[in-house]
Amino acid sequence: MTILVHLICKSSATFNRLISASVFTKTTLHHLNLLKPNLLKSHFASLARQDAFWSFQKCTLQNLKRTFNPSCPSRTASSKALSTLASFLLGASGGYLLYRNSDWLLPTAQCKSSYRSRLSHEEEVFDKTPNPKFKWSLFFSLLWEDIFYLLGAILAALGAAVVNIQIPLMLGELTNIVTKFTSDALSGSETFLSEIRKPALKLLTLYGLQGLFTFVYISLLAVVGENLAYRLRKMLFHSLLEQDVEFFDKHKIGKLIDRLTTDVQEFKSSFKMTVSQGLKATVQTLGCVISLYLISPKLTLIMVGVLPIVIIGGTTWGAMLRTLSRDAQEEISKSTAIADEALGNIRTVRSFAMESKENQLYEAQVLKSANTNIRLGYGIGMFQGLANVFLNSLVLGSLFGGGWLISTQELKAGDLISFLVAIQMIERSMAQMSLLLGHVVRGLSAGARVFEFMDSKPLIPLQGGKRIPYHALIGDIQFKDVSFHYPTREQNVLRDFSLKIPGGKLVALVGLSGGGKSTIAVLLERFYDVTAGTITIDGVDVRELDPAWLRGQAIGFINQEPVLFATSVMENIRYGKPTATDQEVIEAAKLANAHDFITGFPKGYNTVLGERGVTVSGGQKQRIAIARALIKNPSILILDEATSILP
Repeated sequence: MTILVHLICKSSATFNRLISASVFTKTTLHHLNLLKPNLLKSHFASLARQDAFWSFQKCTLQNLKRTFNPSCPSRTASSKALSTLASFLLGASGGYLLYRNSDWLLPTAQCKSSYRSRLSHEEEVFDKTPNPKFKWSLFFSLLWEDIFYLLGAILAALGAAVVNIQIPLMLGELTNIVTKFTSDALSGSETFLSEIRKPALKLLTLYGLQGLFTFVYISLLAVVGENLAYRLRKMLFHSLLEQDVEFFDKHKIGKLIDRLTTDVQEFKSSFKMTVSQGLKATVQTLGCVISLYLISPKLTLIMVGVLPIVIIGGTTWGAMLRTLSRDAQEEISKSTAIADEALGNIRTVRSFAMESKENQLYEAQVLKSANTNIRLGYGIGMFQGLANVFLNSLVLGSLFGGGWLISTQELKAGDLISFLVAIQMIERSMAQMSLLLGHVVRGLSAGARVFEFMDSKPLIPLQGGKRIPYHALIGDIQFKDVSFHYPTREQNVLRDFSLKIPGGKLVALVGLSGGGKSTIAVLLERFYDVTAGTITIDGVDVRELDPAWLRGQAIGFINQEPVLFATSVMENIRYGKPTATDQEVIEAAKLANAHDFITGFPKGYNTVLGERGVTVSGGQKQRIAIARALIKNPSILILDEATSILP
């Protein structure tokens, strides 16, 4: 097994604990070249030959580079001063400065200067992507699986709309019968009942059909809407899991969670409302216009002539509201991200007594969101108010026009009643559509945000490529002239870096924080692709290897900040090898010196840990994480400061 260790050892005591850890006692220690090699002789005496030393081959870590060789006659005063300062800051007993030929290299981290301060409420500055577009082709492809449910819902909604169109006509017929008996002074209940029975039964039938169609389309749309939301969440989550690590460097987790939850829910509700109420209102409006024309062509032409004004005004107003809605949803996602960050790191917040500051930060962001939504509400309210004034004016105009036509004997009273009922139905439908405008605006914005990442393809695939058979895997690692910078940073972390680690050896990378040690680990796992140069395992470029095999079998990785899941200890360790038996889990825990304290838990290996493992100590988390890496018996084991807080 090749073991690559990232060390930050400020004292011999720290290194004592590392070397004494049971994970390493059976491992042959190999080359390391430290500034103070005598510090380690006492530890190597019982573990390796006295003349053993550890060395880096061609270790070149970019950035602040000075000549610190004490024997160099040309050593300048500035280099002496910097050397003294480095010794003072790092401690004389620590091994930090890497040696290559006659050069001591002091690596420094290169970080992007723009960020959002949690103290000053400054806006974060990341990549500004253009506003996402709604992808209709993707939307229809998601609906296709439920096309028959959707068609059934549409037909039922159309049926309800057609029935609603007939109701004003039947009311007009009933009114004409009543008027006939009143004006002709007809008497006799039997005569009245015989004439009104048929239209009354028709009206009751229409009411029954209206209720039936309403039940059918609402039920079918519930099925379509929930299936759509299920597929959206499934595809979006699948797409997010496939994205490169670079993607998560650029996007806050809280915002991504917001798209999975709030945006999908908003889009689903908008879709159901638009199809059910929007389709119904549209058909009712068109049908009632036809009914109006059949009742009175003159009056209809006067009323319908002003409808284009509403359509043009609504379209223009809607474009403005869509922009406001998109801004409002973005502000909501920012507040979600702030809350997720604060609650997820509650122990840090509590330890620095920063509750009030986090409250202020969240309150400021929520206030921004509220103000944007208030502006959106003003816009929607103004549109609905103007639409209602216009539609009520139609009713008033119908009364004046209808009364004039009755006075000229061109229209009957019952026909005027039918006309007024139809006008009121159009008014309700148009008012409903004006209300739907807000839902449509929010739905399109939410849908665009959901669709944005659903079809984005990662640069580094999750699987596919060569696999080295386990029996043939030696574990020789070589970095050759590697240069790399993080996508969110402008300067190189590594430049022309070379390193060769023979298989079966333990090698420690020692250097300043931010010098690139963790970067070497993530590049080996191919979380990122190098900018230049090559990284090979047994002579095969890691870019040619199957990433699933590389990470899932060949390499075991233990992060400096081990993360556990909110499940049992058994399942946390088995996460490294899902097919592992309970006995394999226990053996891995014993190798990591975790078995004793695990058996001391109330339910042993079945004890459920809190979210991110908050219910266990830092050292216990690290040992469980070590067991999780060891259970798959990797050929290469990477420990990124994984023993920094072990007792």
